[in-house]
Amino acid sequence: MDAPRAARLAARPPGPPPVSSLLHRTAARGVVVVPSRSACQFQRWWPGGCTFPSPGRCSRLAAAHRNQSPVANLGLPPPRPRLPRSQAAGTGTRVTGDGGFDRRPLVECTGDRSIQEHAGVVEEKASKMSSTVPKSSNIFWHDCAVGKADRQKLLKQKGCVVWITGLSGSGKSTLACTLGRELHTRGKLAYVLDGDNLRHGLNKDLGFKAEDRAENIRRVGEVAKLFADAGLVCIASLISPYRRDREACRALLSDGSFVEVFLNMSLELCEARDSKGLYKLARAGKIKGFTGIDDPYEAPLNCEIEIKEVDGVCPPLCDMAGQVVTYLEEKGFLHE
Repeated sequence: MDAPRAARLAARPPGPPPVSSLLHRTAARGVVVVPSRSACQFQRWWPGGCTFPSPGRCSRLAAAHRNQSPVANLGLPPPRPRLPRSQAAGTGTRVTGDGGFDRRPLVECTGDRSIQEHAGVVEEKASKMSSTVPKSSNIFWHDCAVGKADRQKLLKQKGCVVWITGLSGSGKSTLACTLGRELHTRGKLAYVLDGDNLRHGLNKDLGFKAEDRAENIRRVGEVAKLFADAGLVCIASLISPYRRDREACRALLSDGSFVEVFLNMSLELCEARDSKGLYKLARAGKIKGFTGIDDPYEAPLNCEIEIKEVDGVCPPLCDMAGQVVTYLEEKGFLHE
């Protein structure tokens, strides 16, 4: 080290540098420029090396300068509270130079809030969103030049909703897929909305309480209506245990394009066909609110198609699908 530099270092007074090293005036406007909290946390020099100052130290330095400079409006946040040593364990705190504990987390996020606190606020806001966000108002329906009739003419079929309902294990999904394949081979455009599949995406935020089941059916009904409006044969297969929810979906299609198919299979048959073991879990009390066990199923009163078991077994799939296709043909859904 050269002699002049060594002399300058030896002449440096002990302690931190003057306040002006943190806060300075700009020559152009004569106002005080305050470094951000992250800048204040960068480093300061002590005899023998450097360390990181606490936010409280930055705030005290800023306050001292503010008292001397009436043009300054610093606006730094107040120092964070300190925890006694007995309360600091397990809180993600760190020991500061003055023997206290800094409450700051090791990782910080926007708004000077810890990630855990921020996540908690977001979760709380999300849980209250449905009750605090008002319904849409001042909105109007916008009609397009191409309507349902135009799409049906292009597809050479009429849009409708085939709503398959019944107990778990009654064969709803199997019938839906078989029916979709049969319509496809006939050159008709169809799409299956399966209840379990939809809970992987559209309805993955819903459980199986009564209100969740109602919302599940409402959403599927609205989506099915859009498919029917597009000119497709929409095949929805859901337990949909409550009659009022199914009737609400029917009311969405006032032109008679809602076809309710009731798979009227006994509980004993459905339990015997239960390949997923759900009934066994429900009987053991491991699944609560299971339809047919501890939650009711309300059978349709005026369904378009009812398919019953024959001699304690389900009818052949081709017969069940054929029954639905015949109905759709007779009602004119499979041609213009």
